[in-house]
Amino acid sequence: MDILFMIAIGFILDLLIGDPHSWPHPVKLIGKVISWSVKQIERKSRSARQKILLGTLMWFGVILTTALISAAILYVADFYHWLYLVIGTYLAYTTISIKGLATEAHKIMKSLQKGDLVLARKQLSMIVGRDTNELNEDEITKATIETIAENINDGVIAPLFFLMIGGPVLGMVYKAVNTLDSMVGYQNQRFADLGKTSALMDDAFGFIPARLTWVLMIITSFILRLDHRNAVKVGLRDHLKHKSPNSAYPESVIAGALDLQLGGPHYYFGKVVNKPFIGLATEKIATNQDIFKTIQVLYVTSFSGLISFGLIRWAILFFMGNPS
Repeated sequence: MDILFMIAIGFILDLLIGDPHSWPHPVKLIGKVISWSVKQIERKSRSARQKILLGTLMWFGVILTTALISAAILYVADFYHWLYLVIGTYLAYTTISIKGLATEAHKIMKSLQKGDLVLARKQLSMIVGRDTNELNEDEITKATIETIAENINDGVIAPLFFLMIGGPVLGMVYKAVNTLDSMVGYQNQRFADLGKTSALMDDAFGFIPARLTWVLMIITSFILRLDHRNAVKVGLRDHLKHKSPNSAYPESVIAGALDLQLGGPHYYFGKVVNKPFIGLATEKIATNQDIFKTIQVLYVTSFSGLISFGLIRWAILFFMGNPS
């Protein structure tokens, strides 16, 4: 029950306080290690093959370091069980991102409501990888909806999935995998080779959680009385319309549930990237209300994931004769 306790309290902590910027956070440390590694690799001119090899070594180094340090901290803390629970809960809390994502989305909503597109674009740039300088209100709104939907998987369901399987250590490992992808997994000239392994491994780790997110979001669309029939229809039709094997799963459901067409061409680092459209062709303009509904989907899907995964873990342990 210790792991379930850590996850549940960590989940509640994230809902209450989010991710205060001034607080120490393992992901910040992981990010510094990745940045340092990239600088060391880029100090010399490398061939594409060398970059792939060094990028692979960097991935294994970051993942192993994260796993070993997390495990060592918990091992030492276990000499005092209360300290083990506190540290384990904190590590679990740092892997989940619900309130932080919702808070950033609310900031964008507020700026759009005031008609301040310049500020809205700047705020959006903090949570997306695409260029935001030229986006209009509809594009800003849709980009916000897309990133919330994608991060329901990356920031909530996937961490919960790995936390339930392997506790805080595996949860931190997934967070390192996701951080590597977010920092070097871009298919641009700089990281196409260096970040190739990071991008592929993020796809591999997110494969099962993305499909579970798809199911949970469809259930959520029914609970919230959104267009759940359209969510199923578009979810079945468009769940593979993305270069990533996982991203279109949550995006297709939210596109159907809100009757919006998402995706399409976007600019990244000044270059246009042609992506398929997700959702049925419609002239509907995305609004703040659609962002608000997506935030509701975020919260309800998160709770559904916590309860579902928790019950499954408890049931497995119970039938194995080890409910503790």
